Amino acid sequence: MSYSIHYYSGAVQAVILGLPAALQARYIGLTDRMRMVGANLGEPHTKAMGDGLFELRLMGAEGIARVMYCTLSGRRIVMLHGFIKKTQKTPRAELETAIRRMKEIKHADAR
Repeated sequence: MSYSIHYYSGAVQAVILGLPAALQARYIGLTDRMRMVGANLGEPHTKAMGDGLFELRLMGAEGIARVMYCTLSGRRIVMLHGFIKKTQKTPRAELETAIRRMKEIKHADAR
């Protein structure tokens, strides 16, 4: 049984699919692999951020991007937030956005 990729919103999908070409290609390649084997590809591709939140780590000629995601029952992977990384550490505001969205998605899934 394969996994499915979902997006928190159309806006999140647009941001992720609007990444520069090399980062977008990396995203597509890694999510294709996630569909086959699951959400945790291991470092350096994915990293557990705690409490069920993961980051997909994208690197390319144009820079570095991160896509934050979580998993839901039924082999669903939900992309919560994407951004171009400009600092060594993940900015707190980006992390808080992903955590808030994850809580919202998991609460709705529990109903």
